[in-house]
Amino acid sequence: MTTFSMYTASIPVFKQILGAQLALLEKAEAHVAEKKIDPQALLQYRLYPDMLNFTRQIQIACDFAKGAAARLGGQDVPSYDDNETSFAELKARITKTLHFIESVPRSAIEGSEGRAITTGSGEKTKHFMGSVYLFHYALPHFYFHATTAYDILRHNGIDIGKKDFIGNY
Repeated sequence: MTTFSMYTASIPVFKQILGAQLALLEKAEAHVAEKKIDPQALLQYRLYPDMLNFTRQIQIACDFAKGAAARLGGQDVPSYDDNETSFAELKARITKTLHFIESVPRSAIEGSEGRAITTGSGEKTKHFMGSVYLFHYALPHFYFHATTAYDILRHNGIDIGKKDFIGNY
């Protein structure tokens, strides 16, 4: 009989996609250098005027990964300043996020499917049980922002494909 693992359903998934995002940033950085493009053209690019730019997509993907790891692990969510303005700074944010999520003990996350989780404040307060939070809130948001960041790079001519998004597993 196989048992369900909240840890396996969360941390390795975040690590895989964030690792792929690091590789995507490397390709984006090489692309702007080769084509002699101002990096801000990509960092500030958005798919539509009412959407967030590339930099914010990466920041928010990191926020959902660290937030989910912390909440599922019963820890305080670390606060990161949203002040990245370069590919190097975005890579550092992803690396910091990876270090944090790897620091949350597996034992703290296992069994968290029934943990009461609250996000937001005031009118934006949301209450979840751990499994609903992970599968219906944190992972969909994480994938949305990671995918949107990928789409921005692809739309701007960077030679990437599905394998680049998925990364190594």
